[in-house]
Parts: sequence; structure tokens; C-alpha cells
Amino acid sequence: SGARSLILYTPPQLAPDTPRIQLRLAGDKRKHNEGRVEVFYNGEWGTVCDDDFNIHSAQVVCRELGYLEAVSWSPSSKYGKGEGPIWFDNLHCTGKEKTLALCPSNGIGVSDCKHSEDVGVVCSDRRIPGFKFVNTLPNHVENMDIQVEDVRIRAILSSYRKRIPVTEGYVEVKDGGKWKQICSSDWTELNSRVICGMFGFPGERKMFARRRKPSYWDFSVNCTGTEAHLSSCKLGQVTSVKSNGTCSGGLPVVVSCVPGRAFAPTPMTGFRKAFRQEQPLVRLRGGAIVGEGRVEVLKNGEWGTICDDNWNLLSATVVCRELGFGTAKEALSGGRLGQGMGPVHMNEVQCSGFEKSITECYFNKESLGCSHEEDAAVRCNVPAMGFQERLRLSGGRNPYEGRVEVLVERNGSLVWGTVCSEGWGTMEAMVVCRQLGLGFASSAFQETWYWPGEVSADGVVMSGVRCSGTEMSLSHCLHHGDHLTCNKGGGRNAAGVSCSETAPDLVLNPQVVEQTTYMEDRPMFMLQCAYEENCLSSTSSQAPANSYRRLLRFSSQIHNNGQSDFRPKAGRHSWVWHDCHRHYHSMEVFTVYDLFSLNGTKVAEGHKASFCLEDSECDEGIEKVYECANFGEQGITVGCWDTYRHDIDCQWIDITELKPGDYIFQIVINPNYEVPESDYTNNIMKCRCRYDGHRVKEKKSLVRQRFKRKSYFYYPLQLVSKSIEELVCL
Repeated sequence: SGARSLILYTPPQLAPDTPRIQLRLAGDKRKHNEGRVEVFYNGEWGTVCDDDFNIHSAQVVCRELGYLEAVSWSPSSKYGKGEGPIWFDNLHCTGKEKTLALCPSNGIGVSDCKHSEDVGVVCSDRRIPGFKFVNTLPNHVENMDIQVEDVRIRAILSSYRKRIPVTEGYVEVKDGGKWKQICSSDWTELNSRVICGMFGFPGERKMFARRRKPSYWDFSVNCTGTEAHLSSCKLGQVTSVKSNGTCSGGLPVVVSCVPGRAFAPTPMTGFRKAFRQEQPLVRLRGGAIVGEGRVEVLKNGEWGTICDDNWNLLSATVVCRELGFGTAKEALSGGRLGQGMGPVHMNEVQCSGFEKSITECYFNKESLGCSHEEDAAVRCNVPAMGFQERLRLSGGRNPYEGRVEVLVERNGSLVWGTVCSEGWGTMEAMVVCRQLGLGFASSAFQETWYWPGEVSADGVVMSGVRCSGTEMSLSHCLHHGDHLTCNKGGGRNAAGVSCSETAPDLVLNPQVVEQTTYMEDRPMFMLQCAYEENCLSSTSSQAPANSYRRLLRFSSQIHNNGQSDFRPKAGRHSWVWHDCHRHYHSMEVFTVYDLFSLNGTKVAEGHKASFCLEDSECDEGIEKVYECANFGEQGITVGCWDTYRHDIDCQWIDITELKPGDYIFQIVINPNYEVPESDYTNNIMKCRCRYDGHRVKEKKSLVRQRFKRKSYFYYPLQLVSKSIEELVCL
């Protein structure tokens, strides 16, 4: 396709007897460049049957619509059933035809198909360079979708062009290789809404401007305001241009877009804030970059997901605008951005496109049976902030890895340099990969001698970098500014990263913790191995062998809901053998268990090295991969979980010295961010509980749901049954 893009586009010259048709992509789209193939012929829209349809036919469709090539095609009305005639059946295209009407077929309108066989295509994002829309049906212009090579917002004054993001300017379309303005005589705010949405802005306001010598496009634009992209809008009337180059009754269209709060430019400094999601009812999780993720909604105090039945660009765009982004670039289905936890709150969502929140859209309250394998997600249009141009990876074997080099201003000129690797870790690497649009971090490197970058960029230009992980650019992280400090120096010791399009996502099942918690008093002589592995509180070192430790025990079940396997950072050559328990530790700290007082002071702790990371159980249809036995590979497969039972060593918190009172019980997975994940916010579980010196129970006033069950306290030499209320997480 790269070679093909160099060929200049020439509009097809059709013989007089060639049937004149126009095409569009319609139906339940999840991207603007896909849909049911519809053909306008003889004054009526119809469809194409999937019989004998293949990628060559899809290629002709996409090229005729101005896309560089076809990606795929789908039979059996994937995008919904169309209406009207089935214009083509048994198409046999070679892929070289200038129009679908030239492909051999049964003949236009000759078909034995039903609309359940309507074919759909997915075209590439890229448009044909120099593409020019030729309207072969001038009397039916109002029925045509807009087909142009490109669209842009061009700042009115040259001084505004350096502002980031560009929020206002002329609307220009590229047609026949030339940028052209649109006459404002038929322009509406609904058109502005679509244009602003395409460029990542949720809102628009009125604005007018003049220009001396506009070059007008041949058509006006007719959007309903719900379209995610200009290509889904209809062509308006033919533009009437006067002899002096002006359009009748109008000026060049100018839009002024309102950015979301996270992208609002500030004078002089431009964008400086780290991205903070502030919407209370809807959030995105599991996405690699800002503006993408699994859609989660808050209902009855609990976060849950949306099922992908009927999920489309219209509903996805409501989510995107609600969160301060533009229109949706893509509506994703099938848990593509990871599976959520908790309830599935909404299914069969239907939006009009003008709702302020996805929670206002209609959905089927009776529809049950969706699993998290069907979680809906979105990719939103976000403003072009120019962050990618100020960062690069150098010296790597592929574009996803290398030494991190940043562009900074020094003595009035822009220079490339390295980042000091002291303290460089996963969170910093995450921001680099996000800024470059390369997905998630897979590793952070504090040495890069094996990746020789540009010698001229060896010098350190950034030090003391500390990121929270939510920033859109490395420059938004805390760093030293002009006063650099880096004892290690740059060059071979500079910071590096490797990125990946996918990442694991570990989630603890809180119900398992709640249902398995109990206390046991255990003699010290039975805790020797646990003592050697630092699983008891520090006071245990003075405890006599015949004394007892009081242990708060529980099981933990850790699911991998992400898109790639969770693997320990260290290779097996560096795993540590623990002779006492007869196993290898592949991570120094995998989870930590703590009790805090209500003011946040740690009062008791447990420490959990990864005894062994393995697949204890998996979802239906997924095979176990990781097993600890015989020095096997360690990890947790996507769709599997690792269970640590309450009755194994170190699966506890030592509460021997704990005084009666109210406490916060907390479990954190992967606490040091040693392994990159798509979402760290779900790595923590907290329960509020009360300890009266004899038992642990939840504090009733703070608990929304309560459960009762039988449990046991283990005391030396005897088993005492008690009825208690289990821990319930807040």
C-alpha cells in the first residue's frame, strides 16, 4: 500500500454505457470506515448480496469510496439488514475495476438473496492521495455521503497556528489534492458539532470571519449532529460561486471548538496539567492512551460495565463527549480492552446522540445473561497536542523499544537529549509509551548501552523524573527543571523503555477474601519457615518456641482480566530458591497484606513473596499454561486465576500484638509496580473491620451489604466453633 500511495489519483473515465452508481457504508457501524455496502442506482438506495463476494470486490468498493484499500469484508448482514433492492449478486471483481458497476455479476437488480445476506466491508483508515469526489448523479446530490481526502481546522491568523490545541479556524476539505473552504450560507451548528467532535472537542460555539481569496469546495455540508465523522454526513447543495470568487450569501466557514477541561489551553504555558478524570458516573479503564478504555458506569454505588449488544458509534460518541473528548473513533466489543469486574449494568444501549450522559440512553433492563467477555469499550477522538513530536525512542531493534530521548529548549534552540535513569521505573515508562501512542510499557530500563542512540543526544537533559502514571507527556511529570542532577550520566546509562500494545490486568476477587477470613492461634515452633521468610511481625524474633502467634488468615484469588499474560519481571535464571518451603520465588513482593488504624497508621502487616505464580483455574475454553512444579514457567494466563489458599504459610496477617478497635484491612497486588499492567486502580482491596480481642467482624454502620456464615477459630489442641459475621469490603 505504501508504493500504491505514490500513484497520483485520477478520477475514473467511464464509458457512456457504464451504469452510474454511488456507494456508501451504512448500518450499525463501530468505525466510520466500515459498514453495510449500499448502492444508489435508479433513484434508490439498495444493498449487495454476500454470494461469491470476496476481498477483491471489497477492494473495488473501498477504492471507489476513496479509501486506499480494503481490510476485510463480512457476510450475513453483520451491520444490520438493509432496505430496498439488492442491486448486486454473485459479484466477480478482479479488484482492478474503477467502479463496482463494471464487475461481472448477475446484472443490476437481478438477485435471489434476502437482506439477511447483505454484505459489509472494512476499509483502511488511509485515504487515496489526491482523491477527488466526482458526482455522477447530479440530480440526487442530497442522497450522497461526503467523500473527501481529508479535513482540517486551519487557524485564521498565523500567530494562532502555534497554539496547542488549535481550537478555531477555517474548516477546509482536501479534494483533488487541494485544500478548499466551505461556503457558510448553508452551514449550521450541527455541522460544527461534528467537525469539532472529529478533532477531539466535545463542544462548539458560533464564530464568523472573513478572508480575501477563498477557494470554495463545490458542495455544502448537511450533518444531523450525531455523526462521528464528516464522511457520515450528507452532501448539501452545490455551492454557487460568483465571478469574483465569493460564494452567494456567505463567507468561508469558521468553527470555534470548546475543548474538554483536561485539554483547555492556558496562556503562554499551553497545556500543563496531568490528566485527571473527574466524571462521577462514567469512566474508562484498561486503555493504553487517554480517551480509550472499557466503559464503566456507576450505579447504586457500584462500578459495572456495559454489554456490547447493539453497541455502536452513536452510543460510544455519547460516552466520549461526556468525558470531555470528541466523537468516537471506534466502538469496541468483545472485551477488547480487557474484562471488567462486578455487574453488567447496561445492555442493548440505544442513544439518540444528543444525551449528556450514557446513563440517559435507553437500555434493555430485562436483558440478562451478558458476561464480561462482552464488555463494551471506546476509542475517542482527542485533540492533537503535539506530544509525540517531543519524544523518541532511539537505537532499539524495533519501533517499540529504545533509549528515551526528549526534545528540549537550550539557549534558544531545540536539542535532543537523554533522561537520567536514577529512579526510572514502570510508571515513567508507561507515560513514555502513552505519549508515543505505542500502548503500555512492558519494561523500564536503567541501562541502555545495548541501544546506541544518536551520539549527539547522549547528554542528559531531564533528571529526577517521577510520574504518577496518568500523565499524557513526560514533561508533565515531576522533574528537576533546569537544575539537572544525574550521577550516573547519560549515554549508556540513560533511561530506556520497551512498549507493548497489550498488558495484563490483575484483579483480586474480594468475595473470596470475605468468605474465607478467620483467626488462628499457631505455636511458634510450627512457624519456622514463615519466620525465615519474614511473614511474621518483627516482635516474633523474641518469641519463645512454645508461644503462640495470632494470625488473621484468608484466601486470595487473583484474576488476570487483561489482554496479555502476567509474567514475573525476573527471568528464571535469577529466581531465588527457598529451601525451607522448597520453591522458587519469581518476584520479591507480589502482594502485601496490612491492617491500618482509621487514621492511616499501619498496625500489622503480612508480606507475601510470589511463592509461585501459576494458573490454578481458568475460564471455560482456556487452557492452563503456567505451573510451578518441576521448575516450571511462572505466570497467570489471560482468563485464568491464581488462588492462594488460607491454609498455606504466609497467607495471613500477624495480629498477635493488635489491640481491640476498628481497622482497615488492605490487600495490594503488585505493589511496587514491578510488572506493568493496564490498570493499577483495581489492584487494591480495602475492608473496614472491628477486632474485639476474640474475633474480627465488619463494622455494621459502614457496610452496605452483610453476609452471615459459620467459621472456625483455631486454637491449639482444640477446635472451637463460633458464629461470626464475615468481613465485608466497603
